[in-house]
Amino acid sequence: MSVLSGAAYAACLAVAAGGLLFYILVIISTIRRPPRRSPPAGHTPPLTILKPLAGLEEGLEENLRTFFEQDYPEYQILFAVREASDPAAAVVRRLLERYPHCPAELLVAGEPPCPNAKVWSLSAMASRARHSILVVSDSDIRADAGYLQGIAAEFSDPGVGVATCPYRAVPGPSLWSLLEALTVNTEFWSGVLVARLVEGVRFAVGPTMALRREYLEAIGGFAAAGDYLAEDYLLGRWAERHGYRAALGDHVVDHCIGHAGFWTNWKHRVRWARSTRRSRPWGYLGQIFTNPLPFALALAATPAAPLGALVAAGRAAVVAAVSFRLLRDPLTRRYWWLIPLADLASLVVWALGLFGDSVEWRGRRYRLSRDGRLVPARP
Repeated sequence: MSVLSGAAYAACLAVAAGGLLFYILVIISTIRRPPRRSPPAGHTPPLTILKPLAGLEEGLEENLRTFFEQDYPEYQILFAVREASDPAAAVVRRLLERYPHCPAELLVAGEPPCPNAKVWSLSAMASRARHSILVVSDSDIRADAGYLQGIAAEFSDPGVGVATCPYRAVPGPSLWSLLEALTVNTEFWSGVLVARLVEGVRFAVGPTMALRREYLEAIGGFAAAGDYLAEDYLLGRWAERHGYRAALGDHVVDHCIGHAGFWTNWKHRVRWARSTRRSRPWGYLGQIFTNPLPFALALAATPAAPLGALVAAGRAAVVAAVSFRLLRDPLTRRYWWLIPLADLASLVVWALGLFGDSVEWRGRRYRLSRDGRLVPARP
């Protein structure tokens, strides 16, 4: 006999059915990928990498080292910290000594006049950039030698103003970072692919994005996003209104998300959930259909059990298409059996993100306004 009744049963049916349709769209999106434009032979425009840093993260030196060892003819690397005493600065100085022939520089950006300190660091670095294509890359990205070549390929199209690329989340040893990584590598990228299928690429994702300087100047520089938490999403969203397009490339990089424990990990995830809700309120509500497996499992002892089984099969097919085929992710191959737990944790995060507008970021508390701006919280 079913333990569900009334509204709960109807809700599980609705989400499971909508989720199955979503899974079908995910599969279609992996098959009907937009045709790639092959760059002209020798297309290697000079690039400047912008690396905002804050604190000593796990694996920071190894992450940064991969950017000094790119197989690319001409590029510059700029690093920025808020204060000269930041421990990340010592890591950069060691790398500058180790790779003296790579054009690289460390900047001290100072105290930011805007809530988003990352954007302030990007503005400081952009003013020192030598080249017209700027590659924004977070400190927790670990790249292979072909990373810059993969990004440069997108800018062979003069209509592209901003480009981003897929990433694989690589967790630390904690269970919570593992569950987050499984969510990113399966559920998150499924949503991104369907968004591209339905409306095209009208976004960028923060770990890696590259911008044409002309587009950046047209929007008023990085400072235009200085009051927002989700600056990456906006920098992609604004491209169309200024006569450019956003592009999602093929080159996959590793995003090392660290080993944060339960409380730190959940605060981080809820912060970004609330940011997404403020940036795309209707899209955020629709995310309930991107995670139907917990609802499908609740149907196991009901007359709708066959629908639940179809959703479970659809989830498996999506994992194979997105994580195995697109991202070539060894983590999900090894821990696929944890996906139901990861989906349940993701559902809890989504529900928490529905409420509240308070977030903590880099040790400071803010309130998120309705349009996603960061407002310093009152003491």
